[in-house]
Order: sequence, then C-alpha cells, then structure tokens
Amino acid sequence: MTLNWRSMGLSDAEYEKILALMGREPNETELGMFAVMWSEHCGYKNSRPLLKLFPTEGPRVLQGPGENAGVIDIGDGQAVVFKMESHNHPSAIEPYQGAATGVGGIV
Repeated sequence: MTLNWRSMGLSDAEYEKILALMGREPNETELGMFAVMWSEHCGYKNSRPLLKLFPTEGPRVLQGPGENAGVIDIGDGQAVVFKMESHNHPSAIEPYQGAATGVGGIV
C-alpha cells in the first residue's frame, strides 16, 4: 500500500528523511506520528526558519528564546513579553482561524 504523505502535510524531502531514519517504509500509524510531530502546531516547520532571522541576544534581552516567552527591557523598569502560539490553525495556512485560536492558546 502506498501512503500519501503529502495529504498528511509532509513534503517529499521530509518523507525521504523518514525513509532514511527508519531504513524502511513507515506504516500508516508511524507516518501519521511523523506528520503530527513535524507539523506547524508541534514543530513550527514554517515559522522556525523565519524566527531564526530575529536577534536573540543583546543588552535589552532579559529572556531569550526557549520554551516560554521572550522578554525585552523597554526602559523605565518595564518590559515587553513575546510569545508565539500556533494552536489549532497555523496562521500561515489559515490566518483568520490561526489568529482566533492563537490568542486563546496563549490566555
């Protein structure tokens, strides 16, 4: 049985990587697990390359990238907190629902 990795949101390159990692064709369940873990929701596959373009260190960076929010010193004893949330609908794919569920995921 030929599995349709594209319908699961995986690229041809990602499927080739799965084959190389496993040394065989994945079954449907295994392929589904890769698709979920490498999705925008779990792995930020579309956002991660863009996020790497931003500076992460500097005199005003109080908390850099990691598991939680980043914090920037804006002066006068105040700071701004930034957090990214893909939640259920990645904004790059579905902007309206991404914005709606992203805010809910942060609260």
